[in-house]
Amino acid sequence: LSREEKRRRRRATAKYRSAHATRERIRVEAFNLAFAELRKLLPTLPPDKKLSKIEILRLAICYISYLNHVLDV
Repeated sequence: LSREEKRRRRRATAKYRSAHATRERIRVEAFNLAFAELRKLLPTLPPDKKLSKIEILRLAICYISYLNHVLDV
């Protein structure tokens, strides 16, 4: 068997798929936790308003820009 065929067979096993799914779940949880932490640092009205990830990123960019402006004045 070629290296590629061996790799495909290994990835097709239930054990491999399960381990991959676990790693992906941990990665997504860490990603979501990071967004939640960033969200806590951003001022919004109302404070508990649910924001999408893209909204959090855009708000963070605006807030950082605002803070830079305040420091420059």
